[in-house]
This record gives sequence, structure tokens and C-alpha cells, in this order.
Amino acid sequence: MLIAVASKDGKEINQHFGHAERFLIYELDAGEVKLVDEKTVERYCSYDPDHPTRSHVLRAIIDALAGCRAVVCAQIGQTPQQELERHGLDAFVAGGPIKTTLAELAKIL
Repeated sequence: MLIAVASKDGKEINQHFGHAERFLIYELDAGEVKLVDEKTVERYCSYDPDHPTRSHVLRAIIDALAGCRAVVCAQIGQTPQQELERHGLDAFVAGGPIKTTLAELAKIL
């Protein structure tokens, strides 16, 4: 199973969903957590007077994370969380070391 993680440093889950310019993609398989990809995206939380809801950016992020089972980040707003879930991606708010946290998360997914 693939999980997308928002992280500033690649070690900790420590970034808000809307501030992420990349998502680290981890594969969880039989208790192992392995980094397999990185997806670069446009920041969802940025001002655009022509597109105040930023729905096109959110859609592009969802497309970039195709194949992932869930997204894990330090914070996420209600609108992006609902949109992720509408497209089959669970959103989890967590912090701490990526591999440890994902190993625990795998137990409930």
C-alpha cells in the first residue's frame, strides 16, 4: 500500500497539507516502510485572486497522489480533507518520525 507524507525534512511528519510542495511516497508492505517516490506539487495554500478556492490545484495534487491509499500530514483543512476522501484518499493528521508513524498507521489500514 502507498502512503503520501507531507514533510519538510524527509524524517518527520511536520508539514501542513496546504504548504507542501512535495509529497514523499512510501510503500508499506509486511511491516516494512520504504520510500519509493516523491511527487512535486503546487502549494494549495497560496493566494490567487482569479481562483480563490484553488480547486484546480487541489485536483492536481489528488491526481499526483493517484495510487496512494492515504495522505499523512501535520495539519489539513476541512475542504481538502473532504475532497481527498471523496477521491478515495484517507487523510490522517499525525506527527513524529515518518517510518515509525507509518508502521503504526499500517496496523489500522
